[in-house]
Amino acid sequence: MTALPLVYHDDYSPPFPPEHRFPMEKFRLLYEHLSESGLVTADNLYRPELPKPEVLALAHDPVYVERYMGGELSHAEQRQLGLPWSEALARRTIRAVGGSLLTLELALQHGLACHMAGGTHHAHHDYPAGFCIFNDLAIMALYLLESGKAGRVLIFDCDVHQGDGTARILEHVPDAVTVSLHCQTNYPARKAQSDWDIPLPKGMGDAGYLHTVEEALNYLLPLYQPDVVLYDAGVDVHASDALGYLLLTDEGIAARDEYVIRHCLSRDIPVVGVIGGGYDRDRALLARRHGILHHSAAKVWDSGLAPG
Repeated sequence: MTALPLVYHDDYSPPFPPEHRFPMEKFRLLYEHLSESGLVTADNLYRPELPKPEVLALAHDPVYVERYMGGELSHAEQRQLGLPWSEALARRTIRAVGGSLLTLELALQHGLACHMAGGTHHAHHDYPAGFCIFNDLAIMALYLLESGKAGRVLIFDCDVHQGDGTARILEHVPDAVTVSLHCQTNYPARKAQSDWDIPLPKGMGDAGYLHTVEEALNYLLPLYQPDVVLYDAGVDVHASDALGYLLLTDEGIAARDEYVIRHCLSRDIPVVGVIGGGYDRDRALLARRHGILHHSAAKVWDSGLAPG
């Protein structure tokens, strides 16, 4: 195809309390930003279906799935999640998992594809946490392995927070390699054990961060030789983010995204891009920050490195 495949659905930003800490409208604003910039067209936009329950059950307890979808979580579980339940949010949640799976299929076909949501890495097997209900990264990894579409998958998680849910769900799956680059003094307080945890000091900045990303990929990709890379491109590493402390600039995030994608594609490894975390009171600015992933991916796509 001629343009980078992008995935979005109108369900992604359901009605939500405007004063809430989680920026639910950022998904819609991201879509609008990419449309206005010309990156989204009728030819490269894909809208996901709802995934089947058995797909969610690859990573999650079916009883937990049913309880969440029916609005039956306990008060304590609701507090741990941090999001108010509604039918629209429940539908949005499973729709977004479908979006990540569709992005995965497009990446397998074209070498590269990006989602306008995803990266819910705090969701555990049978409980939610940190604004995350179902773990799309773990679901994608298990789907790839169980379907035989990949023999090994590597999750390269650059969100500022450790991907604790992903690490715990995939702890005993040797062909799903979990890599987490995160601020060492940040949520969650009780860390899981990824296959590769790379804790980073507060205030690291662009230069040190990019050097770490480069070293990690140069070592891990030849070591594991994955068939697919799932890339969580969280922008909560930004200096202006409300929940991150690594002090990256827009330019640093763009360099990170482009390097990850180029490095994987140069080894003929398909890349699935999801947006991960990002928190800012200026929601339009936050949407543009998330859009750095898609603009960086389009730049690599246009260079001809992806098979297309």
